Amino acid sequence: MTTSRFLFSSRIFSLFLILFFQSFTSQAQQNMITPAALQKGDTIAIVATARKYTENLLQPAIDLLHSWGLEVVIGKSIGLDNNQLAGTDEERTADFQAQLDNPNIKAIWCVKGGYGTVRIIDSLDFTQFRKNPKWIVGFSDITVLHNHLNTLGYKTIHGIMPVSIPRATPEAKETLREALFNEPISYEIPSDTMNRAGKAKGELVGGNLSILYSLFGSPSAIDCHEKILFIEDLDEYLYHIDRMMMNLKRNGCLESIKGIVVGSMTKMKDNEIPWGKNAVEIIEDVTKKYDIPVIYNFPAGHIQDNRALILGSTVSMEVTPEKSTLKFED
Repeated sequence: MTTSRFLFSSRIFSLFLILFFQSFTSQAQQNMITPAALQKGDTIAIVATARKYTENLLQPAIDLLHSWGLEVVIGKSIGLDNNQLAGTDEERTADFQAQLDNPNIKAIWCVKGGYGTVRIIDSLDFTQFRKNPKWIVGFSDITVLHNHLNTLGYKTIHGIMPVSIPRATPEAKETLREALFNEPISYEIPSDTMNRAGKAKGELVGGNLSILYSLFGSPSAIDCHEKILFIEDLDEYLYHIDRMMMNLKRNGCLESIKGIVVGSMTKMKDNEIPWGKNAVEIIEDVTKKYDIPVIYNFPAGHIQDNRALILGSTVSMEVTPEKSTLKFED
């Protein structure tokens, strides 16, 4: 075979692979599995996958679930104490696994974030979960579960956790209920001056920026291709935000997304010599070359008004000078 014919054949084969994987990705986006909507009388399990939490602090969350007509099971990890963590890795794994495998548990609500979920993710067996999918709920460190389940083809709920309930806004609580009961969700908020106008439609993925950054290169890393990316973070140095955004860029994530939704960037820190930009300005600086809509200051993340987002769901977003809308379509 001549060099020119070989190069031509190689290009045709490469094009075929690109089209195949784009088609595969598109099909995967259309077939994300939605766990069954909760019904009154269903049972939710509260567990700890990361930081420790005591049972006596759970009453506000239990009262909220009871007000929705739901029953509650307290996992064995609640109350365990292993320095910062809720028991050993083995204890947290066993508790979460028990709730995954129990067909009577219709949703698992993670009590608190912090750090620790990544230590158990590779020990979990999702075989029974695949037969009987259920909602997994939480945010922050729970982004590990959101991303891992997204790669397996399942939707999850990014929303308030039991630790959040005493300070959560009525909107944060109500949107969590709507998500669990599979009621329509859409948001319309005033536009931020930093927003970038435009329209986009795609699967919503993401979560805590620090966790997203830490998962690249692992089996739990999300595929950003033609997705709408949601990010938020807490208590990070500003130069860390820049480093993480540059990592998303170098991983190709920003090259292939359709839009960005930026939640709260809460309690950011700076060095003695200032970085020179705040968190939102850093994100804008890294993403400004991409012709995509961006919503800033969306009410989700480490704030009291942490409204529910169904990760894995198809959403349409529209950003105008007057308002920003985010509508969940499936």
